[in-house]
Amino acid sequence: MRPPSLHQSVQDAIRKYILENGLRAGDALPGENELARQLGVSRNLVREATRGMESLGILEIRRGSGLFVRAFSFEPLLDSLSYGLLVDLEELTELLRIRGVLETGMIEAALAVMPDATIREIEQTVAQMKAQAEAGQPMMEEDRRFHQLLFECLGNQTLLKLLDVFWLTFRKASQHANIRDDDPMRTYRDHADIAAAVAAKDIEKAKIALGHHYDGLMGRLAREKVQGAGTHQDGQGS
Repeated sequence: MRPPSLHQSVQDAIRKYILENGLRAGDALPGENELARQLGVSRNLVREATRGMESLGILEIRRGSGLFVRAFSFEPLLDSLSYGLLVDLEELTELLRIRGVLETGMIEAALAVMPDATIREIEQTVAQMKAQAEAGQPMMEEDRRFHQLLFECLGNQTLLKLLDVFWLTFRKASQHANIRDDDPMRTYRDHADIAAAVAAKDIEKAKIALGHHYDGLMGRLAREKVQGAGTHQDGQGS
């Protein structure tokens, strides 16, 4: 195994400093000169390391103010997703299946604590989705909000961020692979069924409705994969 580069070693040392000093999001780190002195390296090396950590979402560099610990985010993970994942429909199907399992597995806990106000907002979101579907307009943001509302009441920020990464990945991949929603009314009905089960606090129906929704999404990917293969073959034969 290759030893870590000096650049990587400085990043590891800064991470260790953050942990050992109990620094949290928004807390300031020593300036570049002080960090360089404590770590026994050059200021230029510290600057290079901190810029790399900023791109990873660990640090925030505020011009004129210094270095700060950044709040945890999955956004850098999303930004660094390989192009292959975004166009490989098989891998995208696997990712979608994981998201479906997470939502189906967590819905019982969510229903146990979901307030009536959230249920009303879910129903309002579904009504917006219906209007968008009937007008032939995209409903991506309504869809995103719907799934956030299902689990916000749990107060589990990691779950919300993880589910949102899955949602954003699917949306990003759909744009790359030109995966269209050819039946927006079905998409609306899927969400209406989930909302009805949630309003009734019916755990089993909610799980079934979520499963049906994800089966439909994975079916779309499967059809796109077949059509894409056919197009590729036609192109080779021409």
